[in-house]
Order: sequence, then structure tokens, then C-alpha cells
Amino acid sequence: MNSTTEHNMPSPVEETITALANSDALLPSSRLIYLSNLNSEEIRLFGQAWTGIKPELRRQTIQLLAELAEDDVALNFDSIFRYCLDDTDAEVRSKAVDGLWESEDASLINSLVELLERDSSPEVQAAAATALGRFALLAESGKLRPGYITRVEQSLLTAIRVETKPVEVRCCALEAVASLGRPQVSKAIKKAYERSDSELKISAVNAMGKNCDPSWLPILFREMANPNAEMRYGAAEACGELGQEEAVPRLMELVNDPDTGVALAAIQALGKIGGVEAKRYLEQCLDDPEDLVKQAAARALDELEAEEDPFSFRV
Repeated sequence: MNSTTEHNMPSPVEETITALANSDALLPSSRLIYLSNLNSEEIRLFGQAWTGIKPELRRQTIQLLAELAEDDVALNFDSIFRYCLDDTDAEVRSKAVDGLWESEDASLINSLVELLERDSSPEVQAAAATALGRFALLAESGKLRPGYITRVEQSLLTAIRVETKPVEVRCCALEAVASLGRPQVSKAIKKAYERSDSELKISAVNAMGKNCDPSWLPILFREMANPNAEMRYGAAEACGELGQEEAVPRLMELVNDPDTGVALAAIQALGKIGGVEAKRYLEQCLDDPEDLVKQAAARALDELEAEEDPFSFRV
């Protein structure tokens, strides 16, 4: 009798799925953790429950699952995020894409390309483009098969070229494809930079930093004097990504920028580039009258010293 009763007892996963289906409020984290690492049968049960939940509650749940996974590496809700890529609610689809930010599973690529090319929501398209950027990085690291690389590259380049695509989607696609060191990618960055659209132009500057090509430096130096603070910020950040010491004197000048965000971006870039001159200047910034500058310089020096000697730390 006892063994039969025990056999028929629902598992914590089943109990959580039932609670999810019957609740009008967001379940606590202590319950939702049971949805980690669902198998195929459990994801089928989850799907049956999920379709009956109101959109707002689905959004809250998927958001909390993403936060839980980010806070605890032992938790994995990828099977749920993948299921939710087909959700009827655009915000849920977008949050599901974001939830998969750590996944390096190449089988995701086709789903992301489909969302980028065909989803009705610009928010979802933009999220899919950004997610494909992770696979572009894997490609540059030699961790992606040629067929997948071609799929990622062509999909992102096509999204940039399609004039009817919302500009935020094209910007995300441009920054996502930038890490692929291909001539056609450099051409797309240059073409976007030459456009009159300020959003695309700023994204092109951001893309230059991700492109790892020092030949962009003259453009970045020029943009450091742009009246638009967002452009100066992007130029400083891109110089940090490129890591070329010849940018150090320009960045030192930019630390005096009237826009605090630009000044802090310049300090962070100096920390990424390193070298004797950058380090000496950052140490001088520790005596700056502005607290934010002092704090940013201290962080930059910490990162610089950690990179030089992973076992050292500043007191």
C-alpha cells in the first residue's frame, strides 16, 4: 500500500508545474528552481500548463527564471527558454532569447535566424541578432563548423542590408556580426558608418571595436571630437576593445570630457589597453577631485594588475 502511494506521488517538478498552471501570481524562486534541467516528458507537461497562463504571468515567470539561472550556474532552464521561443507573446519570446545568452549549442542557430528573419516583433528580431553575435564570436575562436558560420554571417549581413528592417534590428545585427573578421563585414561597417542615420553610425563605431582591426583607429580618433556624447563614448569604448597603445594619449585627453559617461569610458579603455603610459596616468587619476573618476581609475588599475598578475590584488 505504501509503495503504491509513494509511486503515485507527484514529483517536485510535477507539483511545480501544477502550481504554475493553477496560480494567478508569480511562484517564489524556491518553487521555480524545480524547473531546472527538465527532460522531454517534463517539458511536455510544462507546455500543457504554460499555454493556459496569462501573458503577464508568463513574462514575469520567464524573467525570474532568467535571473535565477544568471545567479546560480547550477540551474539550467534552457529547455524552457527554447520552448518559449515559439510563445504567442513577443515579450516572452524576447526574454526567452535573452535567457539563452550563455548557450553555445549550435542547434540554436536555425531558431535564432528564423526569429531574426521572420518574427513580427522588432524587439524579438533585435534580441535574436544579438544572440547570433555570440555564435559569431565562437566562429572567430574556431569553435563553430563552417556551415554554421556561413548561416550566421549571411543572416546578420542580410538583416543589415534590408532597408525595411527597423533600425534597432539593423544596429544589433551590425554589432553582432562585427567580430567576424571578413572583408564583407568590414564593408558593412564602413557603409553603415557613412550613412546619415545617427543610430547606425553609432553602431558602426561600436562595431569597429568588436572587429579587432586597428585600421579603424583614425575614424575613432576623429569621433572622439564629435559633438554627440554618445559617439564620443562609443569611440572611447571601441579604442579599449582594440587595445592599441597609440590610442592612449587620445583617451587621456578624453578623461577631461564634460560628459561624465565619456570620461569614465575613457578611463575604462585605458585600463583595458594598459602599458606604462596608461598605468601612470590612471595612478594620477587616483588624486582627481571627482570621486567617480577616482573610483573608475581604481577599478581600471585593479583590472590591469589582475591581467598582468592574476594572483595579485590591490589593497
